[in-house]
Amino acid sequence: MQRRDFNYYEANAADISLEKITSFEKNAKVLGRLRDGDDNLTLFTLGSESWFQFSIGKGDDLGWLGYFIGRSVKIQHLDIWPLLEDDEGRQQIDAFFDGLARNQSIRGISCKQLGDYGSTALFRVLGNLSQLEELFFRGSNLTRNGCFALGTLLESGVYKLKKLFFHRNNIGDDGVAALASGLRSIGPSLKTLGLHDNSIGNEGLLALVTALESCTSLEELDLSNNDFSLATAGLRSLSDWIQSNQMDLKWLNFESCGINDEGLQALSGAARYCKDLQLAGNGSITPLGLRHLSTSLQSVSCHLENLFLGRMNIGDDGAEVLARGLIGNKSLRCLHLRDDEEDIGITRAGWSAFSAALCDTSTVNNTYLSNHTIQGLWFDWEEDFEDEDIDPARDIDEDIILYLQLNKEHPQYAARCKILMKHNHLEMAPLLQWELKFLPLAVGWFESAKPCTTLSINLKHPEYIMIRRQLLEESEEVYQSRILTVLYEFVRGVPKKVLERRVELALVAAYDDKIAMVKEENKRLRKDNKRLLENVEERDEKIAQKNKRLCSILESVRKSLDD
Repeated sequence: MQRRDFNYYEANAADISLEKITSFEKNAKVLGRLRDGDDNLTLFTLGSESWFQFSIGKGDDLGWLGYFIGRSVKIQHLDIWPLLEDDEGRQQIDAFFDGLARNQSIRGISCKQLGDYGSTALFRVLGNLSQLEELFFRGSNLTRNGCFALGTLLESGVYKLKKLFFHRNNIGDDGVAALASGLRSIGPSLKTLGLHDNSIGNEGLLALVTALESCTSLEELDLSNNDFSLATAGLRSLSDWIQSNQMDLKWLNFESCGINDEGLQALSGAARYCKDLQLAGNGSITPLGLRHLSTSLQSVSCHLENLFLGRMNIGDDGAEVLARGLIGNKSLRCLHLRDDEEDIGITRAGWSAFSAALCDTSTVNNTYLSNHTIQGLWFDWEEDFEDEDIDPARDIDEDIILYLQLNKEHPQYAARCKILMKHNHLEMAPLLQWELKFLPLAVGWFESAKPCTTLSINLKHPEYIMIRRQLLEESEEVYQSRILTVLYEFVRGVPKKVLERRVELALVAAYDDKIAMVKEENKRLRKDNKRLLENVEERDEKIAQKNKRLCSILESVRKSLDD
């Protein structure tokens, strides 16, 4: 088939029969929708298989598609799957991308296993698509030359890309270095960078950090499935960059990167500056490495909300280390310790550490200082309890499930509920130092905690039925008895102070009455003075008016005498 250019398609588009120029009926319908400007055709998928939205066949299907896409103002995202790269296929590819180069509406392009020829053709026309915001390459095995070509395009300043993905492209350290200058150019606009499974090591990570210098608006960074087992220097450099710029990352992914204890130590400081941190699948991490992560969790500046540690043999020692990190943490919502069905090696001893972190019952103060924020430890209770292989009574302390659900459903009352649940008798001795000043606070605390007597939470019954459980099963009379007991014990603990304060309070009351009388007298005198002042001002005003009339009469007499 002879190669056709845009002018050919433009000249024949008005009279051509779409059924005659396409290999499949569905292709003709798609071209008709493109030609007619279908508002619903915003996402478009094409490839050589029959199940695609547009299937590439023999003939000129792809060339006509490129023409109509080039004229479309509706398409927002284009998803390109493998294309045939024989001689005829290459002619179609060239015609397709020539048409695509004229489009001004597409914001995102995704390419999967595009091949060398297709990738080269795409790079040739990308310079015309300055409106692009998202670019995805999946499994296209980009060479260093391909990365260099793309880096040069990005460096030109034509694009304001927000999302850039390279998934399973095997670009290696050299590819990252070739992209570096381009990444620096689009840095101010870049929000998401994905480099999943690209054979990147320490050198590539170091090169990436230099490229990220301008990416201060970055929100998501995916470096999963690369080999960072010997990348301690690179991880430290990345962590330093994240901390020095005080980044606010929503997602930082290091899943299955071979990170060990030394690498986690280098990276742990960055944990405070992201909301979701994925570390699952790094089986070389031991409790020694988790200590550094635990320290970051305890930082007041930590705003990590989700931490993924699945496919790691946490064990009881690791559980105790992580539990210490939860004490004082106010940001973490879920600690994902388990993926699928793997054994995380935690026994009742390890779970008891988490139980103490969620509700330390040793003292009322320690209960108050426990973690009332985290809502999940190893799976979503409501979904995973449907799995009959999971027995909460066997695998995990039931109290932990209760505490987590309480934190989730009633976070504003979690601390007060735990105190009331675990401390039937509130010890007053430590509070006697506050003397009678504490009594109003105690009464106020019980008033604010009263809703706890009516709260309930959802829990899974052992037979996997959802039930609603009352948190505190006590009547109004019992609750009032708690209050009276506390007040009685407090007053009994400071009898001398109470007697002394009686005299003091009587004197204060007397002085208060005297002060009130003085204030009232002062108020009356101020009113009298104000009234007198108003009378004086009124009298002065009348005298001034009278003087003015006399002056006027005198002036008239003078004029008469002069005449």
